[in-house]
Amino acid sequence: MVTLLIRGAIFLASAALGLLVASWLLKDTFRLSASGFVVAVVVFAVAQSVLAPFIAKAAARYAPAFLGGIGLVSTFVALLVASLVGGGLTISGAQGWILGAVVVWLVTAVATLVLPMALLRGRTQGTRTDRRAGRPASTG
Repeated sequence: MVTLLIRGAIFLASAALGLLVASWLLKDTFRLSASGFVVAVVVFAVAQSVLAPFIAKAAARYAPAFLGGIGLVSTFVALLVASLVGGGLTISGAQGWILGAVVVWLVTAVATLVLPMALLRGRTQGTRTDRRAGRPASTG
């Protein structure tokens, strides 16, 4: 259960980072409102997690050549859903949609890899410190 919560938190954090970086880089075409930020992140993360396996299965069945781009396609569709729900995300123009999907996909992919390593590194360093001090390692 704890692992599931940690994975969910990492996924939400990576989605938030992806949307923030895209809104920072693509100021004119990719806008994220402060008031709708949380809704946009949650809707995007849920849509991404639900759509990615569905799109992968459909591509494997009907268009196997597209399997490598599934993450990018599911990011694009999740952005579309997030922009339709809650009003926190506004994307305009082809450039905003294409570059926004690429930036969000890239940042979320990197964050999903880096965040667990950063969390685990801090946790293992704390465990080593506890052992050197003669205390039992934390189960944290």
